[in-house]
Amino acid sequence: MIENLGEDKSIYLQISEMIEDEILRDILREEEQVPSTTELSKFYKINPATAAKGINLLVDKGILYKKRGIGMFVCEGAKDRIKEARRTSFYENYVKRIISEAKLIGIDKAELKKMIDETKEL
Repeated sequence: MIENLGEDKSIYLQISEMIEDEILRDILREEEQVPSTTELSKFYKINPATAAKGINLLVDKGILYKKRGIGMFVCEGAKDRIKEARRTSFYENYVKRIISEAKLIGIDKAELKKMIDETKEL
C-alpha cells in the first residue's frame, strides 16, 4: 500500500497508517499478529529501522503490543482507539477549516448543511 512514497508524509507514518487502516477494515483483528519489521522492510523495500519506527509508533499509541519472542499483535480495543483519534483529527483538520472558510465567504450553517446533505459521496 505504500504507493504514496513520493508524498510529504514520512514513510514510517505511512506504515503506521497502513496498519491502522487494516485494523479499521478488519483485515487485522484484535490479538492477531501483524507483519514483522523484516517482512515490511522486504515487501516495501525500505530500511528495517523505518518499518520499526512505524510499528513503535503504534505501540506508543496502544494499538500494538509485543509478545516476546513471537512478534507484534493488535491490542484489544485498538480499533476503537484508532477511530476516536481519527475522529478528533478529522474535526480539528477538516471540519474546523470548512466552518472557518464557510464563514469567510458568507455560507451560513443551513447552506453548509444543505451542501453536505446533497453530496452523493456519503
